[in-house]
Amino acid sequence: MANPTIKPSILVAPVEEGYVAYDPASDTLHQLNPFASLLAELCDGTRGVEEIRAMVTPLMQQDDAVEVDRWVEAGLKSGLLVWSDTEGAGLKQFSPSELYEFAVRLKAAGNPQPAYLCTKRALEVAPDHWDAWYDFADLCLAVGKRDETRRAFETYFKANPDDAEVEHLLYALKDERPPERASDRTIQKIYKDFAWSYESRMREDLEYKGPERLLDAIRSVIGDEAGLNVVDLGCGSGFAGMVLKPFASRLIGIDLSPDMLELAKKRAIYDGLEIAEITDWLNQCDESFDLISCCDCLIYFGDLTKITQGAAKRLKPGGVFAITTEAGPTYPFRIADTGRYEHHPDHIRDAAAAAGLSLAHLQQAFLRFEYGAEVTANYAVLRKEGGAGAFRNASKADSNLAA
Repeated sequence: MANPTIKPSILVAPVEEGYVAYDPASDTLHQLNPFASLLAELCDGTRGVEEIRAMVTPLMQQDDAVEVDRWVEAGLKSGLLVWSDTEGAGLKQFSPSELYEFAVRLKAAGNPQPAYLCTKRALEVAPDHWDAWYDFADLCLAVGKRDETRRAFETYFKANPDDAEVEHLLYALKDERPPERASDRTIQKIYKDFAWSYESRMREDLEYKGPERLLDAIRSVIGDEAGLNVVDLGCGSGFAGMVLKPFASRLIGIDLSPDMLELAKKRAIYDGLEIAEITDWLNQCDESFDLISCCDCLIYFGDLTKITQGAAKRLKPGGVFAITTEAGPTYPFRIADTGRYEHHPDHIRDAAAAAGLSLAHLQQAFLRFEYGAEVTANYAVLRKEGGAGAFRNASKADSNLAA
């Protein structure tokens, strides 16, 4: 006798509100609520509809028992279920490489849940696919499975112990004390892999607004001043440089990643570009600046005191240091599961004071999206006192956070 069963090629995983089931053959994602999830578990090919109805009826209102029949009928129609005596035609069991290819396409299309399911099934069959382990860990993080993320990265790292990025991520995922900042090789590894897709991913996929929001913060303090000596720390591909250019008579870009500096060079907006770690560069430079900017770079630093002290040495009297950090509730800072540091606004105040800088502006606002959720940043402008005032158009517009 034929019994209803989940289609063999469908991939199933529990989520908070029930189950999700993905059919790679038809690219269909089924969302199952708790009742549907129970029925899906019972539809294992060993029970008929009558038996399933008898098992769940005590849990339901008597009039609702007919819902079992309706659900089975709908499952058969949608392709979630088949009869247990259905011949194998069309019930394809995909190979690990096919599943991984599905996952790559699904992830790129912004569908992490089915991508997670495909990669998990691929690794069950081919556990030595190391690229898949890396992607699987990233997908586990995207769908909120923290422990599974850690285990996946640990598995990957055993086979790839020189991967500095994963080594850094594991500090957070294992709840270990993080380093003072991400290592040089970590940052270079991240952006060597990321540079080719950086601009489209940040602007189109993540809707990154850091430079524009930082521009607003700078203008609130110095107005539309121009003719300044400006340095863009952690300049990356030059997103921040484009908004800084109108302030500058001279604009220098500093970054640790040669791959990102190649992108910045193509913009033709910098008067000079240097490969350097920014704290080393601040301490070794013998030049003074009116404006120092550090946009979306301090996510790789914990304690900001060395940065603020280094910037204070390089600022002219009256000059300003404009920064962004990812905002977090933990004082003074913490390393998030993404490997990026989040800073409490009070730490920015303290780091400014430790460097002898005044806090001219501090506000929290949207930075970008992360796995569909908004990321909030601290936008701060620190000022070096002294002199007659470097900026003719300066305005006082401190936010309530800066107060």
